[in-house]
Amino acid sequence: MYYEFVIQAFWLILPAYIANASALLLGGGLPVDFGKKWCDGKRLLGDGKTWRGLFIGTFIGMTAGFGFSVISKFALNIDFPIKINDFTGFPLMIPILFSLCFGALIGDIIESFFKRRIGKERGENWIPFDQIDFILGVLFFSFIISSFLHFFNLTEENWFLISFTLNHIIILLIFTPFIHLFSNYIHKRSKNSNR
Repeated sequence: MYYEFVIQAFWLILPAYIANASALLLGGGLPVDFGKKWCDGKRLLGDGKTWRGLFIGTFIGMTAGFGFSVISKFALNIDFPIKINDFTGFPLMIPILFSLCFGALIGDIIESFFKRRIGKERGENWIPFDQIDFILGVLFFSFIISSFLHFFNLTEENWFLISFTLNHIIILLIFTPFIHLFSNYIHKRSKNSNR
């Protein structure tokens, strides 16, 4: 059933969503680019990408992922009708969850670099790249880490290849932009109402 793929896809990406939101809400402080400019005279990234956001976002996303792993074990014990991923279980879920959460934030940072190059300002929409940057970061980093773990025989199978099917990836690339735009709308409304 297609709804199973939808649930599984969002289960896989939830730690990255949480990491991305946490970096936005709890970031601030020293920018990742240290305020430096590129050779075009524009900032490398901007004030929105901070070290605190990167580290706190990754940590909170991973912490949530640990909880999801526990829930998936419980779901397995009660014969839950939909198979949900446990991120390989402890301890190998640590690098897997790191790749999902850190990958999401690095994808966002890389997109910010290119956004500055074309003259887009912080907070200005760059559709569809603003909406899928972190998904691409998740896919890239989790593939690299999963391949590394499998190459060194730490996992029996490549976690990425058995977890992210083509159906899951398509679902995430289609639905994530709408979720991103909706959450940005809510965030901006709440900021304006607090003024």
